[in-house]
Amino acid sequence: MLAKLTLERPAVLALADAASETPEIRKALREHALTVVVDEAPDLDDIVLRALGVRIEAGLRPESGALLADPAVLDLHPLELDETHLVREKSVDEARRLWAELGSSREGPIVGYGGGTTTDLAGFVAATFRRGVPWIAVPTTLVGQVDAGIGGKTSVDLREGKGLAGVFHYPEEVLIDPALLLTLPDEERRAGMAEVVKTGLLAGLEVWDLPEEQMIRSCAAYKAGVCLADPDERGRRAILGLGHTFGHALEAASLYTVRHGDAVALGLLAALRLSGLPTDVVETVLDPRPVPVNREHAWEALKRGAQVRDGKIELVLLETPGKPLWGVERAETEVQAALDSLIV
Repeated sequence: MLAKLTLERPAVLALADAASETPEIRKALREHALTVVVDEAPDLDDIVLRALGVRIEAGLRPESGALLADPAVLDLHPLELDETHLVREKSVDEARRLWAELGSSREGPIVGYGGGTTTDLAGFVAATFRRGVPWIAVPTTLVGQVDAGIGGKTSVDLREGKGLAGVFHYPEEVLIDPALLLTLPDEERRAGMAEVVKTGLLAGLEVWDLPEEQMIRSCAAYKAGVCLADPDERGRRAILGLGHTFGHALEAASLYTVRHGDAVALGLLAALRLSGLPTDVVETVLDPRPVPVNREHAWEALKRGAQVRDGKIELVLLETPGKPLWGVERAETEVQAALDSLIV
């Protein structure tokens, strides 16, 4: 059995200073008085994951709570908790229904069990029910395990755009079981790889070539580190939106019939083109195809979801892989041309 020890702030700082990791993670560890339990010879990824309550292990499940679950996931991987509520979409109407079903006297956390749609909605409902109750994320898709289930960014979609109504509400735990991906359809796995490629481009690492569990852990740790350094997205956390300005616009224009990962893959193409960088990795790993959506609707959705300054849209781009830039201004004509190239 491995020995356990509790590392208080000074020991965490010593590890951070000794580690050859990225500056934002060292900054996060300095700014948060963390207490974590680690194994002998811990690495910084482990510290950062545990700081956000992210656990990666086969068979992880919560023991109690109100279960908000994707019905398809529940059929494949049954889970019984104190009560069960099915989640079908990430909308205000769905949130309203769940607020009514949960009642005012229940105890225990809310548990989101499914993909990004389910965990986003579960977190939003938890944040707004009784002025905020604890919740646990159990992501069951690749998108959820490497990205959507981590970081406390919860929301519902509006017809006008994706995730336009939301709040930051961090889960008490994120329980990641890679074995849940064994039943994931090929198209969902491909969609999830878009977030993996995004993370690799941000980090400057070919994480998409790692064995699956290591790939998940590396991507989850990268996102956790960025979120710890900027928990409410007031600065550098914006880099996690690489490709998403375009992707969200395509999703909204399709009335959310285009998968999130497929839309992000196209968005990464646009971001790399505007960065003046090769698109080979996106084309090889993700093979995105233009989608048949209304160009005008997509453009209007992009403008609603983007930051605009002095008539110029601000984007997340790359200087090179591993050196992301945010708040990069581009003229509307240039951005619109990049968006048009993603539409058939």
